[in-house]
Amino acid sequence: MDDRPVAPATSTLDVGMEAITRRLADSSVLASRNAMTEIDWKAPLDPTKHGCSPEWSTLYGTDYWDELTEEQRVTLTRHEFASTMTIGIWFEMALQKMVIRDQRSSPVQSEEFRFAMTEVADECRHSLMFALAAQKMVGTSYRPGPRVATLGRFFMNTAGGELAYGGILVAEEVLDVMQRGSLGDPRVLPMIQTINEIHVLEESRHMRFAREQVREAMAGAGRLRRETSAVLIALGAELIICSLVRPQAFSDAGLDRRRAVAAMLGNDHHHRMVRSGSVHLMQFLDEVGLLTPRAARIYARNHML
Repeated sequence: MDDRPVAPATSTLDVGMEAITRRLADSSVLASRNAMTEIDWKAPLDPTKHGCSPEWSTLYGTDYWDELTEEQRVTLTRHEFASTMTIGIWFEMALQKMVIRDQRSSPVQSEEFRFAMTEVADECRHSLMFALAAQKMVGTSYRPGPRVATLGRFFMNTAGGELAYGGILVAEEVLDVMQRGSLGDPRVLPMIQTINEIHVLEESRHMRFAREQVREAMAGAGRLRRETSAVLIALGAELIICSLVRPQAFSDAGLDRRRAVAAMLGNDHHHRMVRSGSVHLMQFLDEVGLLTPRAARIYARNHML
């Protein structure tokens, strides 16, 4: 069950971006946390604790998973979540670049500028937090494949409006769902529990900001723009979904890489988890006219719809 708080019905179209971003910026002052001081980074890790809830492993529910010992499963989930976090860093750096570029011409006294810079600062701290956690948990990091890296660089250097913020929203929503799925799970490392709590709390503000930017950008948009943007955002989501758990993570966990990748791609359980976790995102995209039939087919083939 998704227990995320329901976003207020009002949007920028009702009260304006300044009012929304003022509330978000004020909230960031009152409700922000710092993993650098909250987590004891020198404390040893419990060897029995997972990197994420086992149900969120890409192999959970497969024959391969059933063959693994509990120790192997723990190692696997740690490498999978390390991959998700370090690939997440790469996406967060793209996010920062797009937000900064979007705010270059904004009045620096505006509430929108204030919150946008707060978001960039949050993302910098999240990236450091993810990097330290991955290093401590598995001693390595992961990078996207060459194709995704090239397309990602092009996207972050050119995307604006609903494309930029739609892409940001998709990346944040996907990671948010996975982290929410492990909240409160005593099988998961306490360090990861704290990281998930911090990221979920602060990303909820970032996602609200992205939604409002998309709403504002799509107000009055014509059919061609809607169709084009919908497909491009869906293709961006495909790149994100396919990149989070790198094949190398399976090798590093001591598994047969080819067999693990095949099991992941055919894992109906994981597909259902992704689909149920994408409900709120799909509802929002439909609301703003960005869930067109062509885009829906892309989401469906990636098990998000």
